[in-house]
Amino acid sequence: MTEPKKEAIEAMSECGLRPMESYRYMSTETGGDDCVGHTMIDHLNYCYKLKMKQIDGKDSQTLVNKLYDIQSIDPEFFFRVRLNAEGKVECLFWRDSMMREDYKIYGDVLVFDTTFRTNKYNLICAPFVGINNHWKNTMFACAFIGDETTESFVWVFETFLKAMGGKHPISIFTDQDAAIAAGIEQVFPSSRHRLCLWHLSKNANSRFGLLKSDKNFKNAFYKCLSGCITPNDFEETWKSMINTFKLEKDDWFNRLYGLKEKWCTALSKDFFSAGILSSQRSESTNHAVGFKANKSTTLTEFYSIFQATINRWRKTEEKDDFDCTRGIPTSELSMSAILKQAANVYTITLFRDFEEEFKLSVASSTMFKGSVGRTVFFEVWIEGIIGSRQEVQYKMEDSTVTCTCKNFEESGWLCFHCLRILHIHSINTIPDRYITTRWTRYAKKQIWERVDTIKREKGEINNFTGHKIAKARKFIEEKFKMDNKAVDEIIKKEEERKAKEEAAKIAEQEKAKAEAQRETQDGESTNSEITIVLDPDRANTKGKSKKRIKGQYDNYKQPSKKGKKKHKEFGSKTPNIQLFTPKEQLF
Repeated sequence: MTEPKKEAIEAMSECGLRPMESYRYMSTETGGDDCVGHTMIDHLNYCYKLKMKQIDGKDSQTLVNKLYDIQSIDPEFFFRVRLNAEGKVECLFWRDSMMREDYKIYGDVLVFDTTFRTNKYNLICAPFVGINNHWKNTMFACAFIGDETTESFVWVFETFLKAMGGKHPISIFTDQDAAIAAGIEQVFPSSRHRLCLWHLSKNANSRFGLLKSDKNFKNAFYKCLSGCITPNDFEETWKSMINTFKLEKDDWFNRLYGLKEKWCTALSKDFFSAGILSSQRSESTNHAVGFKANKSTTLTEFYSIFQATINRWRKTEEKDDFDCTRGIPTSELSMSAILKQAANVYTITLFRDFEEEFKLSVASSTMFKGSVGRTVFFEVWIEGIIGSRQEVQYKMEDSTVTCTCKNFEESGWLCFHCLRILHIHSINTIPDRYITTRWTRYAKKQIWERVDTIKREKGEINNFTGHKIAKARKFIEEKFKMDNKAVDEIIKKEEERKAKEEAAKIAEQEKAKAEAQRETQDGESTNSEITIVLDPDRANTKGKSKKRIKGQYDNYKQPSKKGKKKHKEFGSKTPNIQLFTPKEQLF
């Protein structure tokens, strides 16, 4: 087996291909098994050796060293490792520099999910996911957690907060877990904790009992989850459901009502949530990673697969950003002034959402309710749509408009009720206060400029155009006309500026090193000082049975030596007869 073939096998292994898949690929590429140059056994043996290098007790150490190498290249890269008394990994957290930049822009909504466990040590994969301006997933950070205790979640949340410069999200979506809730209450007291409606509805199905087949009950229950607009509407619907189906003494429904602020959408409209209702954003992350990861995947392999997924997401985001620069989207409606503004400001995805609201505003009806000074009140609704009737308040002095549906506060764009009132008052543009920067096509403008500046300094790109070259030439000509004293003064100022930047950089590194040493004394391995890291023990997570999982051969009942008949079909079941020994019969 030649070195190029070994490198090809290693590359395919890092991409998530299994040994037989990589062998079949090489066989197909070369024209058959006889042309590969080595046998299938040789191929499998080499893949086995690669695997053994990673599972010989140094998997965690290899990953930590890899993260440390990345941090030396990217100074903004951040990772932390929590060790137990034996030096084994308990928790692992990391995020790169771009994740922090994304969090600065899109960190108002955070989705945290812990339902994904596909690695060799059964550790919990807990990604921190957000939503970008194209309504797609963006990764903020990722953590491996050894257990589902409050202490572990507090460590992960505090590490996340430290990595993100102390910025708290407005809303956090998680599944229903008491340890997570306690950790959020301790670390993010000002954030709104929201429960995943998908997990909640799935858990509720097991609690319905005979009511599971009652369509009226299910319609009422799901309306309480996400169908109510106002708190009064929710209270009336819930009370009617409880009384109608006699659930006043049901403990589960009483406990659920006590958590209503965390799952009822009507009670959380004052908190920005980007219009999402569950932690499915994070679960889609797990699905994107899980199609290659499995129960034998090591931490190092998982990190490579995870980073490949993040790179694909970022390529998709770059393409979406490029599509927004090619022009403005078209509409089946006549492009009025307000639609043109929305098309120029919002991304294509968000423009389609705004367009739907604009269509509804055209079809809506309006009723004047009264006025107080220069503030007028209206009712806006759509005929035939229950729950669409809402009250709108409009101030003429500064064109301030508010609606009882609170769609802008919750999602970040105006509802059709407000658009209707703006149209009545001949407001042909969206007021600046109602254009949320995170939804615009220029949300990451500063990041683009900063990245381009860094690349130009490294000589990776050169965006000089004809007029820029002319300006540069003119500047050079003027520069050479200066006397030597002026040139020396410019050079001196530049040297002083560089010296100050270098001193500030050294001071920041010393500060980070001191902080790292303090954390190391608390039993936490950090970027600056890597200790010996041992592989974690296999985690026993909640709900996991300690019994051996039965395989297909366990279904086959071997015949006894007393001449019992053999089963003709493999895997057929034995008769359901209980046999007792005399001792068992007595006791």
